[in-house]
Amino acid sequence: MIFILEIIGTIAFAFSGCMVANSKRMDVFGVWVLGTVTAVGGGALRDVLLGQFPPNMFRNGVYVAIATATVVFWLWMAARKGALPRRHFHQLAWLMDIFDSIGLGVFAVVGSRTAIDCGYGDNWFLVIFVGVLTGVGGGLMRDVMANMMPVIFRKRVYASAALAGSGIYVILLSWSSEVWAVSAGVVTVFFIRTMASLRRWDLPVYVLEPEDQE
Repeated sequence: MIFILEIIGTIAFAFSGCMVANSKRMDVFGVWVLGTVTAVGGGALRDVLLGQFPPNMFRNGVYVAIATATVVFWLWMAARKGALPRRHFHQLAWLMDIFDSIGLGVFAVVGSRTAIDCGYGDNWFLVIFVGVLTGVGGGLMRDVMANMMPVIFRKRVYASAALAGSGIYVILLSWSSEVWAVSAGVVTVFFIRTMASLRRWDLPVYVLEPEDQE
């Protein structure tokens, strides 16, 4: 089950990178780099933090291959279609947002699971931090490479959803089965992200500014 969800998340994150590259009008190499980095970047950051060398993306090429296949499909669709009606484009973006929410939940849980497997199960702070980093790391690298303010700092409680899902997973794992813990963690992230998109939830923004002089 985890592997299938990981594949869904990889495809969704790769599409997310392609859409950002599309908005920046990058060439085909730029689309491939951004799509692949978004899909596997979080896992690479996780492995570096946990001292797993080389990172899994280099030891198990299936994820890079799936990300590359997703990018190729995107490029084929863009070259064939050229343009989409605005309504269809928004529908595609909404569909990608749904899959992105699933991917975020999956990678947050998988990141925490990896930290536990590395022997850090007693350190909840590290386990949850690694889970969040795995979930948001690829998108963070994508936005930095695209010269954008990272999404996790400005909209739709993205990192907070990963934090909640990873925390639920770690808590439930201590007294329930792996399947229930994984399911609850992924569903928590998906619910928060979906509601945030539908209700346009954002975390509060407080800005300190100088008073206007009389």
